[in-house]
Amino acid sequence: MPYDLLAEHINNPDSSWMAGRFGAVAEFHRDKEEPVTIVTSPAIAAATDRGAIHIERLPGLRPVAYETVSKCMTWGQGVALCLPDAMARMSGRAIVTELGPDRDAVREQDRDAILFDLGLGGRNTEICVRSAEPETVALLRSICGHPLFTHGHAFLHRLPELSPHRVFRCRLGRVEVYQKVPPADGKSPPGPHTHVRAKLLALRRNHAATVPVPEGYFAGMTLYPAHPLQRAGDDHEGEPIGFDMSRYEAFQALLERYGDPVLSRGKQAVREGQATERDLATRTERIGFRIGQRQRRWLPSS
Repeated sequence: MPYDLLAEHINNPDSSWMAGRFGAVAEFHRDKEEPVTIVTSPAIAAATDRGAIHIERLPGLRPVAYETVSKCMTWGQGVALCLPDAMARMSGRAIVTELGPDRDAVREQDRDAILFDLGLGGRNTEICVRSAEPETVALLRSICGHPLFTHGHAFLHRLPELSPHRVFRCRLGRVEVYQKVPPADGKSPPGPHTHVRAKLLALRRNHAATVPVPEGYFAGMTLYPAHPLQRAGDDHEGEPIGFDMSRYEAFQALLERYGDPVLSRGKQAVREGQATERDLATRTERIGFRIGQRQRRWLPSS
């Protein structure tokens, strides 16, 4: 069952999570030694002092496991958590809107803070901030009813200083980030953090082109099981730190259960050594072939 998979990974600090849309994402990671509160019933949730995640148990969830070609001759992997598009619809607000106290906050201590939708979420997500600080709340209220990027200059300029909680919501759940917002020229901190890119949001895409979300579905959240070459939260841009066969095999099992068999056929062609990339008929098979070539260097010879 899909929710058995999520309950397993919420207990694994080597797994990480993402919520949002193309151009605006919130990520949840935690360290092995980091204090955490976890529940798996009725919903699935985890909270630390740096951030939190909450996942509802909704009918219609369709996990889609996938692999992608990454830089530095490695590969990416993930499990897109998809709902039918009609079920995934949210408010679709395009202006800053006050939503009142965040009674659904993961931690009880945050449920009196005021939640604001920044109007950046498109049809299926809500990109929000939350604060109990009077100055922050007043500044947000001053731009309610207007688009953020045309009327929120003062707020955006002071965002690192104010650092309200970021709350990214979709029908399946939410990711909350409590850490400070880095300056515009700063590096994202380890652990939970957010990325919002106006130029990418302007493309009005739900997800990256490399993520195979089925037609008629929306992936508001993504699970990233432990990668065999990177630590949780790494961006796959650096040099590999080693190879963990158990992690590799665990994800291959997910790929077999929840992935596209066409991708696996491309990888199989590498293992059999009887075809070239040009011999493969579909783009997905060719991507699988490239991934198979990259993985082959780490696997024992048959």
